[in-house]
Amino acid sequence: MAIEHVEGPLPSSAPLERDARLASTDHKVAASEIAIGVIIGRTAEYFDFFVFAIASVVVFPRVFFPFAQPLTATLYSFTVFALAFVARPIGSLIFTAVDRRHGRGVKLTIALFLLGFSTMAISFLPGYAQIGAWALYLLGVLRVGQGLALGGAWDGLASLLALNAPIERRGFYAAIAQLGAPVGFIVASTLFSFFLLNLSEADFLEWGWRYPFFCAFAVNVVALFSRLRLVATDEFARLLERGRLEPSPILPLVRNHGGDLLLGALIPLASFALFHLVTVFPISWITLFTQRSAGEFLMVQCSGAFICAGALVASGLIADQIGRRRLLVVSAGLIALFAICSTIAPLIVEENAIGQTIYVNAGFALLGLSYGQSSGAVTSRLEQRYRYTGAALTSDLAWLLGAGFAPLIVLYLSARYGLACVGLYLLSGAVTTLLALSISRSEIRQV
Repeated sequence: MAIEHVEGPLPSSAPLERDARLASTDHKVAASEIAIGVIIGRTAEYFDFFVFAIASVVVFPRVFFPFAQPLTATLYSFTVFALAFVARPIGSLIFTAVDRRHGRGVKLTIALFLLGFSTMAISFLPGYAQIGAWALYLLGVLRVGQGLALGGAWDGLASLLALNAPIERRGFYAAIAQLGAPVGFIVASTLFSFFLLNLSEADFLEWGWRYPFFCAFAVNVVALFSRLRLVATDEFARLLERGRLEPSPILPLVRNHGGDLLLGALIPLASFALFHLVTVFPISWITLFTQRSAGEFLMVQCSGAFICAGALVASGLIADQIGRRRLLVVSAGLIALFAICSTIAPLIVEENAIGQTIYVNAGFALLGLSYGQSSGAVTSRLEQRYRYTGAALTSDLAWLLGAGFAPLIVLYLSARYGLACVGLYLLSGAVTTLLALSISRSEIRQV
């Protein structure tokens, strides 16, 4: 007897999102409520990001690359660190297809569970001494998993926040959406600093470093529920209906706006290069070439992250007065000046604790000023139907070009040719940003 094949609709999260909307959105969601959800979501992503970044310096060289000299082991570790930035655009491609076929709720659930699982699973990895090269392969696979998940975690909530904010305060709310970066760093650095300062080296390398990774799954579950609640709002549904937050096919986007995507990736290059040169790279230099405690230096960086958070808020207030494009030009110019000063008189020198602190705090202040307005830099040049996916891809490319390999390249060059290379690398990013801004002369708006 022949079995009749019945065509049915593709599985979709739309009914679940509609039910959630009916259950939880009996009032208009305020911009401040969206802002809290966005900050929680971004904090979870950056927590996972910084936990791996810090461990790439203070843990992985000794646990996974004990066969190499400290500098070489750290360079190997930074190579694994860069894998996520290569995987991130691929994750955007995969999860955009999931979004289009099954709904944003399904996409976010898969992406955040993958992110939390990949990070948490690292806490259970045996080291090189136990299983040899398999430890390196597994670490690389889990790092790729983080990158794929980060590509899929793009949810459009920052755009929802900007579009629900008063026009005269959109710069402020765009900056608020970026607060997850310093908050995530503060939480990750505080956890690592606590264990570094309170455990013996043997205990830290045996089990202490695993705890921050283990916490990641719970952090991501909280972030998932926070974000799904906002995805289910009437405001989000209306923007989807108008095509403003609808994922678009990748090939038509690249074919019609390839140049705009590249330009959008180059505009925030100065900010994204600075991102790793004040967070990840200084820890590696302190650990390898000075006698200063990594745990104590992490607390210095933690104070810098508070400065960054304040500068982020200030960037929003300033942008609402002078415009986002003008602020990006000013901040890129200041980063270029900072880079020149770092080239002429490098502040991170052996045992110069004051210089190290000045470098970190000044760098974090400039990072907040520039990073607060770097998101979605040229999405206004895209057709409306392409802006959601276009914003995701420009972000992925900016991280890949500006930040992904920065710690690896700068550590190698600095160890070989001196710390002036830090300033030169950063200066190249600032010049690229200024050139890209000179090409894109239209005022920058949020999606």
